[in-house]
Amino acid sequence: MRPFLLCCVLLLLPMHVALAQTQPTALVIHGGAGVIERDSMSAGTEREIRAALDAALDAGHAVLARGGSALDAAEASVRVLEESPRFNAGKGAVFNAEGRHELDASVMEGHTRRAGAVAAVSTVRSPVRLARRVMEQSPHVMLIGDGAERFADDHPDLERVPNAWFDTPQRREQLERAQVNEAQRQAGHAVPAARDAYFGTVGAVALDRHGHIAAATSTGGMTNKRWGRVGDAPIIGAGTWADDRCGVSATGWGEFFIRNAVAHDICARVAYRGDSLADAAGHVIGEVIPAQGGDGGVIALDAQGNIALPFNTPGMYRGWIDADGRRGVAIFADE
Repeated sequence: MRPFLLCCVLLLLPMHVALAQTQPTALVIHGGAGVIERDSMSAGTEREIRAALDAALDAGHAVLARGGSALDAAEASVRVLEESPRFNAGKGAVFNAEGRHELDASVMEGHTRRAGAVAAVSTVRSPVRLARRVMEQSPHVMLIGDGAERFADDHPDLERVPNAWFDTPQRREQLERAQVNEAQRQAGHAVPAARDAYFGTVGAVALDRHGHIAAATSTGGMTNKRWGRVGDAPIIGAGTWADDRCGVSATGWGEFFIRNAVAHDICARVAYRGDSLADAAGHVIGEVIPAQGGDGGVIALDAQGNIALPFNTPGMYRGWIDADGRRGVAIFADE
C-alpha cells in the first residue's frame, strides 16, 4: 500500500505544479481621467493615445507571459506611459507655478505589503523606477524633494535628465492658460476652474501567475501647483494600494482621494465587508468622491482576475488584459 500511495503522490505532484503555473494573469492600466471628449480630440491625437496604451499593455503582459512578477509588470507598463508625452507623468508632466516639473510616483507589492514612493523629484527620468528602488534598497517608504534626488545619486543606473527634458508645448500652453485665469480671478473676475489641471496621472495594476498583485502610479501632479503641493499618487493608501486580495491605482483630484484614502478604502471594502471589486470601486468613485465635490477614477484588480475601471468624468484613458486573455483600450465613457 505504501509504494502505491507514494506513486499516487508522485503522480499528483506534477499536476499540482501545472495547476499553479496556469494561475490566470491580468493587467489593467490607466493614463488619467478627466474632461476627455471626442469633440476636443483630433483623430491623430486619439490614435497616439491608443497606441501608447497598447504599448504599455504589451510591456506589462510580456512580463506576465514569461512568468515574471506582478511588480515587474506594473512597473514596465508605467514606464512606457512615463515616456509618452500624451500623459501627465514623466515626459509630458505638467508645469508647476515656477515653470518646472515636480514628479511623484509610488509602487506597492500586495503579498508582502512592501511599498516605495517619491515626491517632488525633478531629474529622474523614471520616477516609478526610483519609487521601487526606495522600496527595495532603503529602510523607508517615501522620500521627497532634495532627499529623493540625493538617494538617486547613490544609484547611478537610474537615468537622470535635465528638468527641461520633461517639457512639452502642450503643457507649457496649459500653464500659461492657468496663470492667466489665476490673474483674472485675483482681479475679481469670475473665471471657472480649469478642469484639466490635475488629470493625466498614469498607473498599472497586475496579477501574476503566483496570484500576487502589485500596483504602481506616476504623475506630474497639478498644473500651476505651488508650495511643494503633493497629491494622492505617491501616498500609499490614497492613490496606490495593493494587498493579497486587491490592487488599485487612482487618478483625479488628489486632495479628495487623500481625504478618503480611496485606494485602501476600495480594498478594505473587499476584505472586510465582502464587497465585490466592482461594487467597492463603483461606490467609492461613484458616490463617496462626488458627494464631496471631487472627481476622477481608478483601475482595480482582485486576486481572481476581476477588473473594475470606474470613473465619474467624461472619460478615462484605460486598457486591460483580463484573466481570459481578452484585451482592450478605451478613452470615452461610452466605450
